[in-house]
Amino acid sequence: MTKKKRKFIVDLVKLITGVLAFLLILFSFTDKTKFWILFGIIILIFIGAVLFFFWLKKKRFKDIYNWHSDKALLNKLRQMHPSEFEEYIADLYQKFGYRTEATGGSYDGGIDVIVTKNKSKHYVQCKKYIKSKVGVSEVREFYGVMAGKLVDGKGIFITTNIFTTEAERFAEDKPIELIDGDKLLHLIKSVVKDGKVIKENNKCPKCGGDLIEKSGKYGKFLGCSNYPKCKYTESIK
Repeated sequence: MTKKKRKFIVDLVKLITGVLAFLLILFSFTDKTKFWILFGIIILIFIGAVLFFFWLKKKRFKDIYNWHSDKALLNKLRQMHPSEFEEYIADLYQKFGYRTEATGGSYDGGIDVIVTKNKSKHYVQCKKYIKSKVGVSEVREFYGVMAGKLVDGKGIFITTNIFTTEAERFAEDKPIELIDGDKLLHLIKSVVKDGKVIKENNKCPKCGGDLIEKSGKYGKFLGCSNYPKCKYTESIK
């Protein structure tokens, strides 16, 4: 989530809290029974709104994984708003075990997402292009911005289209990973199968299929992707 959106949500919560506090003070001078009934209703509404927000946040990218072809998936990515695409990339890297933050343009030079894992911090720029190629000038500018920030991480430049030959040559001897549309599709499919997240590097010990996170009566668990042929399950620790 971008900092701008987080600030909007925080301000909205403060506004709602202020209005509720005012109403509670107002009704506290009325009948006490009515006051406590109203208080309970307001609390339930507030909790419901918070739970709905987190549910919406969790489900926001679920439909992006329901594709029928690589072309269809790439088209879905290209139809996203640029800020939505940045948040999607942050969400994708979370599935690889990274801590992520979509900066929302708060960094100069177009650092859109920061991903961290094992104390290594990487800087990501996202370009949601349909026909335009990412040229050497854009990669050079990105390198100039993030090079001084690197300690033991790297820069990651992601596009939904392709890089020019000059851009690829420029990045060859530098700590920059270039991810074009094809490589991005490979990343997505390496952690997702049939719209469900695959536990990284985890195979079913019975048949060798992928172990996929599922939800059941008693919560989440890992189940074999070859179900019902293979009914192996494993609890999530």
